[in-house]
Amino acid sequence: MLGTGTTRRSVLGATAAAGAALLTGCSERSAAHRTHGAAAPGTGTVLRQRSARTSGALLALYDTVLAQHRDAATEKLAGPLRDAVALHVKALAPPAGATPSGASRKASPAPAPPAVPADRKAALKALAAAERRATDAHTAALADAPPELARLLASVAAASAVHAYLLTQGEH
Repeated sequence: MLGTGTTRRSVLGATAAAGAALLTGCSERSAAHRTHGAAAPGTGTVLRQRSARTSGALLALYDTVLAQHRDAATEKLAGPLRDAVALHVKALAPPAGATPSGASRKASPAPAPPAVPADRKAALKALAAAERRATDAHTAALADAPPELARLLASVAAASAVHAYLLTQGEH
């Protein structure tokens, strides 16, 4: 239990409640899509690719932080979160061969590794900020996502929000 009276259990409970609210909204929106016309074909694939890139950039940041800060405390805190983000990337990746019409099939060059602060606490704050940006990106994608993808995005967004919390509160 943390000294502020906020526990991980209460944060996870609040996150679950928020996720349920998002899913309810997504279900209502998907019903409207069925009656007023569904999203254009390939929208889900484009959203998956964009969300996978968002999580992939976050994964690269975790890898860089863990490579630069090789202490046990950083590994204990960020290691499991990094592993969860790797699973998000895998879950968000579009199925093999699913390329929206007009999309480029060329592999884009690997981006340069992200810059990481030399100070451990600053590096963890940078990770938390990146997790919050990922939460915002995945949440924004919900509006246009088909139902199955919306559920996945809501789950990933909720996990990112919990990661940001743990990175800022888990230093104690």
